[in-house]
Amino acid sequence: MTIFRLAFALVLAASAHAGGATELTVTVMDEKSRPVRDAVVIARSADDVKGVTAISDLATIDQKGKEFIPHVSAIRAGSKVQFPNSDNIRHHVYSFSPAKKFQIPLYKGTPATPIVFDVPGVVVLGCNIHDWMTAYVYVSDVPYLAVTAEDGTATINNLPPGAYGVEVWHPQMKGTPTPRSHRVLLNPTAVQKVVFSMKKKQAWRARRLSSNLRRGY
Repeated sequence: MTIFRLAFALVLAASAHAGGATELTVTVMDEKSRPVRDAVVIARSADDVKGVTAISDLATIDQKGKEFIPHVSAIRAGSKVQFPNSDNIRHHVYSFSPAKKFQIPLYKGTPATPIVFDVPGVVVLGCNIHDWMTAYVYVSDVPYLAVTAEDGTATINNLPPGAYGVEVWHPQMKGTPTPRSHRVLLNPTAVQKVVFSMKKKQAWRARRLSSNLRRGY
């Protein structure tokens, strides 16, 4: 397995927001200045400030074209996740991760009851029928988190001014599963640039099949 170094260039900009809160914009780039998508960015208050939740308490992970969409989700512990199946075939969603073990046996449409993710940690999703289908749910114990888009940028809103540890996690991060952290001080006029340097492991994925022998899957 080829391992190469990945440089995360984070541009953090705090701007004035209603009620004195700030807005944090993080751009994640690799060593060739290419944007990195699906990186989870977490802002952990050094003072354990409890503010407005920056995420929804009900998230959706769809299944389209025999893929999970989105590939990476970031939610706060206690959030519910709905797993609609938009394909015209059946899927069997499961996870054996310590933070959340569950199964949704073969089904079409949308299950009546969403799954509650109440323990912080990384949850790896799979489909028992299509081995190449994988996705990740980052369950956080703090409310301030977001996932970078295709342009490598993520924004966290409604941050009270103060000291934060800004953390970055990615499914291909090499080494400890604990996110890398950098301490920053945010105020309504702050503009800071921070560089994260970390190793990235090559992604392994089961071979995608063009069709299955069993009808309806």
